[in-house]
Amino acid sequence: MSPLDFDARHLWHPYTNVLDPGPKHLITEAEGVWLTRDDGTKMIDAMSSWWCAVHGHRHPAIIGAMQAQLAQMPHVMFGGLTHEPAIELGRKLIDLLPDGLDRIFYSDSGSVAVEVALKMAVQYQMAMGHAGRTEFATIRGGYHGDTWKAMSVCDPVNGMHGLFRGALSIQHFLPRPQITFDQDWPENPTLNGLGALEELLESKSDRIAALIVEPVVQGAGGMYFYHPVWLKRAHEMCKAYGVLLVFDEIATGFGRTGALFATHHANVVPDILCLGKALTGGHITMAATIATESIAAGIGESEANVLMHGPTYMANPLACAAAMSSLDQLSARNWRDEVSNIASQLTQELAPARELLGVAEVRVLGAIGVIEMENWVDPSIAHRLAPETGVWLRPFARNIYCMPPYVISPDELSRVTAAMVALAGGT
Repeated sequence: MSPLDFDARHLWHPYTNVLDPGPKHLITEAEGVWLTRDDGTKMIDAMSSWWCAVHGHRHPAIIGAMQAQLAQMPHVMFGGLTHEPAIELGRKLIDLLPDGLDRIFYSDSGSVAVEVALKMAVQYQMAMGHAGRTEFATIRGGYHGDTWKAMSVCDPVNGMHGLFRGALSIQHFLPRPQITFDQDWPENPTLNGLGALEELLESKSDRIAALIVEPVVQGAGGMYFYHPVWLKRAHEMCKAYGVLLVFDEIATGFGRTGALFATHHANVVPDILCLGKALTGGHITMAATIATESIAAGIGESEANVLMHGPTYMANPLACAAAMSSLDQLSARNWRDEVSNIASQLTQELAPARELLGVAEVRVLGAIGVIEMENWVDPSIAHRLAPETGVWLRPFARNIYCMPPYVISPDELSRVTAAMVALAGGT
């Protein structure tokens, strides 16, 4: 049985029907922005392998840091023990994060980071004497991961987990912010959509532990870019009603939107922030949930007095070494110019798609380019075309999009945009 035949018979891929798994590419090597198939065909990874490989694949500095750590200590439990990689990574993160976010809880995936954030919010509210505050508010169109509680704050109707809505905790869903990133901000709450949030908080804040959102960019919920002032006003309202604010920056952190963190667009410091994906430059899985000191101290003074979570691979030294090296790459290179140049080129080269039949909208923010179609896009078409175009795209729902590595060259990016426009024209 060939490797691909075995894969089709025995392996279960994400969001895939095992009875009709569709085409697969057997990748034998990844370096820089390129993926190499078993037949030698090369494809540009326009997805940054689900948005994490911001420095490209197999970056020599990150690989070197991991090899050195592997030779010394690949893993040790974090319960009752600590180590320099975790400590030094913590120093680097504290220096980069907005002032006030200074208690770091390491975990091993983005979904778990969200789970930890939700636990933090509930435990804090209980510590403050608000035992009834166990529910969450969020906005429609959001996506926060595939684990159980995280699914409950994903869009229950149009989201990826609508199938489970009868089994999940019922949360409070607000309309998606209606003012987009580039529009003028109206202070009228009827026009800007914040009236619904205020109404919810006025009537039900005694049941709500936190509001959780993806700041500025809703990723897997549709690549929607909304106005940062919404976050600013939401922060003010949450503070007034004693509801915590959680930012899920797993997809947006480390420069993807043109700011180091999307929260910088709004100049808001949330109570809790979730990071992942690009944290290690896509070389190994790791995530972090960062809280303010008041949140951490509140939990510490509670009856339970400890945060009830502890992943086996928490603060894995190998992942910490990769993350430190990845952050060093951001510091060493002018990532702002890299992302700005990508944004300018995407804006120029995706513009012709606006004239194509079936295209609803074209939008760009930082190193994110989106062609939104009027109808759903069959991803298998893009998968079959990838060896021919030399570009790996994975459309979802109505979106043909790219989130390329920051190190992509102009010529390579032109291949990506050409493939996106061609796919839009052929659907």
